[in-house]
Amino acid sequence: MSETHEAQAHKFGTVAIIGRPNVGKSSVLNAVLGEHLSITSAKPQTTRHRILGVVTQPAFQIAFADTPGFQTKHVGAMNRVMNRTVTQSITGVEAAVLVLEAGRYGAADKQVAALLPPDLPLIVCINKCDMSDNVHELLPFVQRLAAELPATAYVPVSAKKNQGMQPLLDAIAAQLPVAPAVFDADTLTDRSERFLAAERIREKLFRLVGDEIPFGSAVEIEKWEDEVSQDRSQNGAVGLKRIFAAIWVEREGHKTIVLGNKGERVKRIATESRMELEGLLQCKIYLEVWVKVRSNWRENSATLKSLGIDA
Repeated sequence: MSETHEAQAHKFGTVAIIGRPNVGKSSVLNAVLGEHLSITSAKPQTTRHRILGVVTQPAFQIAFADTPGFQTKHVGAMNRVMNRTVTQSITGVEAAVLVLEAGRYGAADKQVAALLPPDLPLIVCINKCDMSDNVHELLPFVQRLAAELPATAYVPVSAKKNQGMQPLLDAIAAQLPVAPAVFDADTLTDRSERFLAAERIREKLFRLVGDEIPFGSAVEIEKWEDEVSQDRSQNGAVGLKRIFAAIWVEREGHKTIVLGNKGERVKRIATESRMELEGLLQCKIYLEVWVKVRSNWRENSATLKSLGIDA
């Protein structure tokens, strides 16, 4: 095959990852990327934003749009914004990946599937296959699914165990148009470092605090300083980043919970966030985290926009 023909055969496209809350959409994105980009937790509503993650291989480049779980049970300004993010993310994409749990295709899943245009190529990603009690039940489930939900491919995966990712990528690439890569080969995301830092702090908040508080919380980067090291490396990396972040909660009682006994919980949130950010951003991090109260912020559209929770 000539080099010209190889270049012409290269594929590129933007693909939306959609699904109901807590099916593992962000975990699937992280697995195909090979990086912990999109935050995860066992709680629904962890993802609030459209996050673009880029996978580059010799034959194709795929720009994945990870989206919030489509809300069917909860109302309110923030959930309306999150649902709008989902519906906008499936406009102008070349294909969609619908993430389902193995053995489960219920009413909430069907509501998400109904959002998809009939002519949009659909790949069904069947996640959590490692949790199935009987692997032999998978084929009958796929057969039942195919009769009800036509798709170009049904790909079983385990995001947790990083299984099935290459077949999933190949199934997606098969539906993309021939086109050159849009992003540099080493690009991971279109999101800023400030955004990634705020999300990593919020992930620790979700994981380390009780069930109710995270939904009434947000993280804002109030100040960011890049300090250039005297021994600046050849790749131009900054030696130190000073990050000052605020965790916003809705009540004084919530602030007390996030702070923990003598501030131990917020210190742990900051420490674990700092350690992960140093690995992600490849530099030293100085991180200060404060807890502040902002009543009913989830119902205020202007506040949501200032915190970056907008479509």
